[in-house]
Amino acid sequence: MEARFVLSFLLVTGIYVECNPGPLEDVIVDRYSVPSVCSREVQSGDFVRYHYNGTFMDGKRFDSSHDRGTTYSVQVGEGRLIAGVDRGIQGMCVNERRKITVPPHLAYGSQGAGEVIPPDSTLVFDVVLLDIWNKGDKVQTRTLSKPQECKRTVENSDFVRYHYNGTLLDGTPFDSSYNRKQTYNTYVGEGWLIKGMEEGLLGMCVGEKRNIIIPPFLGYGEKGYATDIPPHASLVFDVLLVDLHNPKDDITVENQVVPESCSRKSGVGDYIRYHYNGTFLDGTLFDSSYRRNSTYNTYIGMGYVIAGMDKALQGLCIGERRRITMPPHLAYGENGAGEDIPGSAVLVFDIHVIDFHNPKDPVNIQVIHKPEDCNVTSSRDDLIHYHYNCSLMDGTLLFSSMNYDNPQEAILGADKVIDGLDEGLQGMCVGEKRVVIIPPHLGHGENGASGVPGSAVLHFELEMLAIQKGVPQGYLFVWLEDSPPELFEALDLNKDKEVPLEEFSEFIKIQVAEGKGRMRPGQDPDDIIQNMFSNQDRNKDGKITVEELKLKADEDKEKARHEEL
Repeated sequence: MEARFVLSFLLVTGIYVECNPGPLEDVIVDRYSVPSVCSREVQSGDFVRYHYNGTFMDGKRFDSSHDRGTTYSVQVGEGRLIAGVDRGIQGMCVNERRKITVPPHLAYGSQGAGEVIPPDSTLVFDVVLLDIWNKGDKVQTRTLSKPQECKRTVENSDFVRYHYNGTLLDGTPFDSSYNRKQTYNTYVGEGWLIKGMEEGLLGMCVGEKRNIIIPPFLGYGEKGYATDIPPHASLVFDVLLVDLHNPKDDITVENQVVPESCSRKSGVGDYIRYHYNGTFLDGTLFDSSYRRNSTYNTYIGMGYVIAGMDKALQGLCIGERRRITMPPHLAYGENGAGEDIPGSAVLVFDIHVIDFHNPKDPVNIQVIHKPEDCNVTSSRDDLIHYHYNCSLMDGTLLFSSMNYDNPQEAILGADKVIDGLDEGLQGMCVGEKRVVIIPPHLGHGENGASGVPGSAVLHFELEMLAIQKGVPQGYLFVWLEDSPPELFEALDLNKDKEVPLEEFSEFIKIQVAEGKGRMRPGQDPDDIIQNMFSNQDRNKDGKITVEELKLKADEDKEKARHEEL
């Protein structure tokens, strides 16, 4: 609704009269556009910046700031304006539009103004107020939103990254970091910013949104900036603080979950496998090993990862979960990394340690249960039967013998199982239970195996079920006592000077039954005997003679002599 006001000539009385001008006409103010919100009105002593069109009563224009393309800035109430305009501007709000009609005696009077304003001219000024400020003004800050948790606020000497929209006081935009799709990065309190922004950023939390109003003398002052910010302009910034750190910052570590049992902590030279989520301080995710469904694997303290991570990965337990906050100078620095990590970004890593080991680690054997009667233990060449559960160090079950109809069997030392398991199964009694931790170089190595990740430390739960003592590699039968002094006579059961397969087989089975000898376990006894017989039957006529046995024995002795040498 438009209103027409008459401002009394006697300003000190503050009386507004709505009437026809008298002999000495007063200023007529027509507030034809008033903003719904007016946080401040022009008072005497304020500085104002406005646009105007100046016309005579017949509408003829004599002056216009719009035509010049520059606003007009002046202090109100100090005699720097013609009296009528000085009065007519007071009480205005930013973005208010007024038509101010000024009689001659409150304008240029009977003398006029050169060739532009004739004597005794009534002047009409159409004014839109763009800015108000006062020398006593300070930076005004208003928090628009703030995160619930705020561990740290901006201080002088900090380095910050923030987004902003910048407008003049009337709402005219002049700049936006969002349009450039990159934050503004700078030190605070080091003279890199206008003074008002230095003040306005202090005390902000990461994630906080703040409205900052800066008077001109704490902004770009009487010179303005380029073509976007005019002289004497108040500035309004809507700021979102994205990042905050200090060049003196070290990494910070928050222990989120530490296992109760931790027999060893990670150190320099160890090889570690861990999962992580990487975010910025505002919570934006930039990378995740979980998304790739693959751990990140690296050596610790050897420069294979960024310096902050190299440091943060030390002193960890297997299974530990830890949050690491890393300043840019210990991460990717002022250049960032590719398109994902901007320059000068603080990084937050939530890591979960799956396992670690050292390339020099041996197999770790823990005896869980051992029978009192333990006279026979497993050793190389033995055939064993055992149960097992194989897991990763985080408890993920990989394989279990319980899923099969029969227990697992293996001949120790025959390359039938991974080296670490072969070692862990030796020296066990029947009924003994062990936990065996196998580093990758004694397991499936850096390439892993079907169902086993590369460089994985393996956790075996073992139970020995049965042991069949074996014979050395390359042998099918060994004597447990001294062999008969006249071996051929012992083999020749019917004393006919020939030993066919039937006699040979009966003899060997008798030795095994009486505990005098042992055949290789895990193979059919008849097959073993057939192989043994074939080795002795040199002419392949189906029988062994004393000459064949003697010649074979001499060859074995010669072989043993060379092997000894």
